[in-house]
Amino acid sequence: MHAVSLGETRAAAPLVAELRKALPGMRLLLTHGTATGRAQGLSLLQDGDVQVWQPWDTAGAVHRFLAHFQPRIGLLVETEVWPNMAAACVARGIPLCLVNARMNAQSLARARRLAWLARPAYGALRAVWAQAQPDAERLAALGAPVRGVFGNFKFDATPDAQQWKTGRDWHDALGRPVAVLANSRDGEELMFLESLKNNRALAHVNTAQGAIDSVANHEIQWLLVPRHPQRFDEVAALCTAQGFSVSRRSQWLSGPQDADIWLGDSLGEMAMYYALADVALLGGSFAPLGGHNLIEATACECPVLMGPHTFNFAQAAELAVAAGAAFACADLPLAMDQALVLLRSGPDLNRARQAARDLGRAHRGAALLTCEAVQKVLRRQL
Repeated sequence: MHAVSLGETRAAAPLVAELRKALPGMRLLLTHGTATGRAQGLSLLQDGDVQVWQPWDTAGAVHRFLAHFQPRIGLLVETEVWPNMAAACVARGIPLCLVNARMNAQSLARARRLAWLARPAYGALRAVWAQAQPDAERLAALGAPVRGVFGNFKFDATPDAQQWKTGRDWHDALGRPVAVLANSRDGEELMFLESLKNNRALAHVNTAQGAIDSVANHEIQWLLVPRHPQRFDEVAALCTAQGFSVSRRSQWLSGPQDADIWLGDSLGEMAMYYALADVALLGGSFAPLGGHNLIEATACECPVLMGPHTFNFAQAAELAVAAGAAFACADLPLAMDQALVLLRSGPDLNRARQAARDLGRAHRGAALLTCEAVQKVLRRQL
């Protein structure tokens, strides 16, 4: 299984769990292309499994990789299709499949410009199972053998129970609302800090009847969780330069410390951060980067405010908005204002939390369907 980065590795977890139940004794060869993906992948391994970097997509490297590991099947998670790997698997009779597959309009346009390279690669796949119908249509336009539209694995993921409890305990002990800018990217933190500095209302919430509690003036506790760990120090310095005090997760012993901004400088604890928060602002959606996984937040009963750039998770974003678990905002300052609106209204916040809970329950099952399809490939029935 190739899960290139952090998001794909997290998404793969429900499928790995289903495969282990269906194929006792299965040995997993797990590959990645980023350090964050590799670190997250450790949680998926059992005795007998192997974790390595993906080979460079050259004929020689791919040949050595396949000759050494001799996989029975290859599963590429979401988007990663490489021409030499696809051709080499066909030559060796190894079925190569694309699971939880997605493709946005921009990616399709780029692939069409390189059609001489892309079409043979997608055409060499044994099977493709897409997240949504638009993904299926774009992949089919490149010659990919789309065998089904199964939905998104991320709806099958269950938040870590201990992280959830820790986050809620810390939230309840704090006694005031928490808002998180989650998975923020370069440029978004400065937008956030400038909005916070220029609008003092963003630091306070006047709670209405039935809101978070009966105390009239609560300061909002803002939590900032950058997407990439190599930027933790940079973001901490940026907060300080903008005049805010910072408390870093890496320095918490028994819980958060008092500061203007809490900085989530840890890996693998998003469930804790979402459980700690009342609302989440979706990083990567306020700059033209396509957004990140909002399902992870809704699975933790945390409503989401997102910007206009959600093309990487278009279907999930549409489903969440339609359900009332997420709210589309034109930019980051407006999202921060909308967070205030939610925090000021207990009934509205409770309805959004309930919608977030219900969203996952309504769209589960993609991992099981994919597992059943993979078994058909292994039995040469597909």
